[in-house]
Amino acid sequence: MEEQNNDNQIQIELSEEVADGIFSNLAIITHSNTEFVVDYIRVMPGVAKAKVKSRIILTPEHAKRFAAALVENIEKYEAINGRIKMQPDAANIPMQFGGPKAQA
Repeated sequence: MEEQNNDNQIQIELSEEVADGIFSNLAIITHSNTEFVVDYIRVMPGVAKAKVKSRIILTPEHAKRFAAALVENIEKYEAINGRIKMQPDAANIPMQFGGPKAQA
């Protein structure tokens, strides 16, 4: 982490590897009395096994701040781009994605 300057602003460094990001189409959230754990997973069509690609661990206060920031950003996105449409069965994990099974 970079040093703070006199304005109490933190300079944030973003490496090329992290800037590329990791695609995730499933998140599983668990919690204890001291932390929230968010596992980001990539589920692929026709593949019954999926790996956790990234894990973020948050304090309860930071989890609540993150949730509020996410709601705010979704509202801003929808104000510009229109409502995000949700599939009626979005709660179900799509294992087949409606396509053919993977073959080696």
